[in-house]
Amino acid sequence: MTKEENQNLEDNTSDKKRDDSVEINKDTQIIENGKKDEKIEKSSEEKLFEIEDKLTRTLAEMENQRRRFEKEKEEAFEYGGFAFAKEALNLIDNLERSKQILENDESIKNSDALKKTLEHLKIINQDLISIFSKNNINPIDSLNKKLDPNRHQAMMEIEDDKKEPGTIVQEIQKGFTIGNRLLRPSLVGVSKKSENKDQKDEENKENLDQK
Repeated sequence: MTKEENQNLEDNTSDKKRDDSVEINKDTQIIENGKKDEKIEKSSEEKLFEIEDKLTRTLAEMENQRRRFEKEKEEAFEYGGFAFAKEALNLIDNLERSKQILENDESIKNSDALKKTLEHLKIINQDLISIFSKNNINPIDSLNKKLDPNRHQAMMEIEDDKKEPGTIVQEIQKGFTIGNRLLRPSLVGVSKKSENKDQKDEENKENLDQK
């Protein structure tokens, strides 16, 4: 092989290596570009997920605010007249006091004038109760009920062996509710066992123990 032929062979080999190198570089670039596309696509999915999460949280917060608003609106409508209703109860209290004063007045006791006056007071009282009832203000049923600290306030104890201890046997002042809320508690007297009965029960118990 001549010197010129060797030179041509070397040149062809060099060109082939350059071509192979170019192909490898192209392949590497394609792979790298593919990886970049994957990264861009993944980043877009993450952003979409974040947007969906924020949207879900925003909608949930809006729903919570709507429910709070509805609840506040209902309470304002139902209990908006709470203070006025509480003051209005003084009318019923004054009617009851007037009735007791007239009934205890010996100068008009058993008179026709007293009977007519008491009838008028009763009608007025019933009308007031009816008006209150239409506005969701109702009296608390107390007599012969067990004492409920959430609705009743015990003012005194009354000896009564026929009733279970803690039973309401006297209503001093009527209580009322407005909706499901307590407007004012009933002031009541509750039953208790007589001291003599307690002593007898204790003595009977001791006698049984001795036997």
